[in-house]
Amino acid sequence: MSAEHPNVLAVRAALRDAGATGDVVILPDAVHTAAAAAAALDVQVGQIANSLIFAAELADGPEPLLVLTSGAHRVDTDRVRERLGATALRRATPEFVRTHTGQPIGGVAPVGHPAPVRTLVDSALATYDVVWAAGGVPRAVFPTTFAELVRITGGEPADVA
Repeated sequence: MSAEHPNVLAVRAALRDAGATGDVVILPDAVHTAAAAAAALDVQVGQIANSLIFAAELADGPEPLLVLTSGAHRVDTDRVRERLGATALRRATPEFVRTHTGQPIGGVAPVGHPAPVRTLVDSALATYDVVWAAGGVPRAVFPTTFAELVRITGGEPADVA
């Protein structure tokens, strides 16, 4: 997996177009979990912004939802479902994730998708000066901040745990 992978290039372009400060870094090995990413980067697990795609059942039908959550905790799906006014909220299938993001589970970036995806950004990430998010493939990550994540994704800060 190289820095020239189409997903990495799409994330880099989205970051550049949004005026983001960080750039995608390719790690030696895939990091499919927050703990693995934190170990590879020598940072706290809470600094990892996990990108989780859910299928939200709304009045208009199913809609993808990206929750960028701190690696230090799990998403409270009932809380998020209530916030959205959804009748159901479930983890998306790999096919649903790829359809809406163009990226594989384990490498879903906050940006670089074929179309905008509604995004909630975990307020717990605001406690860190630097957070790390996926860069489009399981070996790619980029540094950012909570405020920048909210800005570049058009996301909503939220308590999701």
